[in-house]
Amino acid sequence: MKWNLHTHTSRCHHASGTEEEMILAAIRAGIDVMGFADHAPMIVRDDFVSGIRMTPEELPGYVDVLRELRVKYAGVIEIPIGLEAEYFPDVFEDFLKMVRREEVEFLILGQHYLGNEKDSPYVGTQTDNEDFLRFYVDQVCEAMDTGVFTYVAHPDLIQFIGDENVYEQEMRRLARHAAKKNMVLELNVNGARDDRNYPDPRFWKIAGEEGCQAVIGIDAHHPKFVDTPAAEEKCRRIAAEAGVPVLERVPLVRI
Repeated sequence: MKWNLHTHTSRCHHASGTEEEMILAAIRAGIDVMGFADHAPMIVRDDFVSGIRMTPEELPGYVDVLRELRVKYAGVIEIPIGLEAEYFPDVFEDFLKMVRREEVEFLILGQHYLGNEKDSPYVGTQTDNEDFLRFYVDQVCEAMDTGVFTYVAHPDLIQFIGDENVYEQEMRRLARHAAKKNMVLELNVNGARDDRNYPDPRFWKIAGEEGCQAVIGIDAHHPKFVDTPAAEEKCRRIAAEAGVPVLERVPLVRI
């Protein structure tokens, strides 16, 4: 694996390792492009403080450090500067103004919560609530329509344990919309390494039938997890069995 856009740092409060430690791990692993997409700060309307992402005040420091490291390691490794962002419709325009002001270069969509983080359960929690599944698919499809995301991270994060027919219907709607929008979907190495509910073969079978394309994202939360070839191979095997082509890199969607 030579290219990755999905890297976190300790700034998100649930990962370990500095930007430079992640870069050095990537160099040791033979990665040519190590993009950073730490969890984006979100605009809030009250005093709610997230425990899984940097604050808006921390964003300039994140960007500045990566710019400095890009100069330091020029000619050795490329370092695109991005964020993994939620799509929260009521604050999204203000969010875009914030990240454009800091000259963030790309976004990947990581929809962990619906509506807004404060009032939503975590998407990866087991649920048989069909309305919650539909809400998830609606929000991801609306996010694709914005045209600002380079790809969708772990689209199969939602852990639906209800009616299989409903799961198939709704996730096919997501995959069909992705294919229509030429939106690449991520096979997530972090989930594969820890045997989480994603990558979910159920979803990737649907994605293959709908003509979707995939990319592999490391989703590293610690430098030691930058190079995990067994998990990467598991992702590639799931894609191959589902008939989903895996792209080795995708062009950045500039925001």
